Amino acid sequence: MPSLTRLVSLLSTLALLAFSQVFAQSDADVHITPRTSMERPIHRSSDAPAPPDSEPALSTRIKPLRVDVDLVLVPVTVTNPANQPVLNLDKPNFELFENNQRQQLQFFSVEDAPISIGLLLDVSRSMRSKIETERAALREFFNNANPEDDYFAISFSNRPKILANATQSIGTIEAKLGEVTPDGNTALLDAVSLGVAKLHNSRYKRKALLIISDGGDNNSRYRLRDIKSLVQESDVMVYAIGIFDDLNLPLLKSFEEKMGKKWLDEMTDASGGRTVIVDNLARVPEAAASISRELRSQYVLGYKPSNTVHDGSWRRIKVRVTPATNEAKLQASYKRGYSAPGR
Repeated sequence: MPSLTRLVSLLSTLALLAFSQVFAQSDADVHITPRTSMERPIHRSSDAPAPPDSEPALSTRIKPLRVDVDLVLVPVTVTNPANQPVLNLDKPNFELFENNQRQQLQFFSVEDAPISIGLLLDVSRSMRSKIETERAALREFFNNANPEDDYFAISFSNRPKILANATQSIGTIEAKLGEVTPDGNTALLDAVSLGVAKLHNSRYKRKALLIISDGGDNNSRYRLRDIKSLVQESDVMVYAIGIFDDLNLPLLKSFEEKMGKKWLDEMTDASGGRTVIVDNLARVPEAAASISRELRSQYVLGYKPSNTVHDGSWRRIKVRVTPATNEAKLQASYKRGYSAPGR
């Protein structure tokens, strides 16, 4: 009996040691990363499916404007009524207001630095009659670009797909688009989400997306309000060429196609970019060339806000532009606000 007691005691001790080692190993594998104060995930409805592996979640956030300590830098693009960039302006031609209070401009420059650009190319079924026009637009965009720019391309129909990465040449992008046969539904909003995420680690500080599409969306996982929030809080300017060659046939268009222009406008306006609507296919390449030149012609306005409180509040921005000569009214595109630093 004593030997049996010692045997039971020995087995109990060994079991306790084994359990302790397993527990210690399990505890060592647990890593908890605290959420930073800058993370502001978008809340999605409980019935919305998770994004595919190729599409990063919308919870990725980037600061809305460049804020260096107390200096706010606002990129501004100015165009005339013919949608041509205006390049002859100087600091006195600009006024900037934050929450309706005029701010003193302390920094002014005209930027023509290289830029990282994501091309979002609609290859859904509705683009079958427009795909050759889309290819011609892409060629004209490249013909007017800075050779030092870098690009990636995303095609989208039922879901977004990486057509070409930034390491590949312009010729590769054009060749791959030439191999595509348009088909399927349209996941435009998902494509914008993927494009913004890829630009998060882009080569250059200046970043932009160019959408070429008829604007319809009938297959995205994300909602318009989610994407508007995403681009508003990012440092990516979104431009779009809306191809609407059948504007005179509204009864033949789906709900998504009818809302296409509105959705494009809302996304590009939120980012500080703009949408060019084209109702004639022959003019689409010209619109692409114009946007390419426009990206070369940004003014940057810098100011120290008169409101120095770091309360994390949303600050509205308004830019007023005065023509250098007796030109017609000018259009300024810029981000409409930013979040002040928190305490």
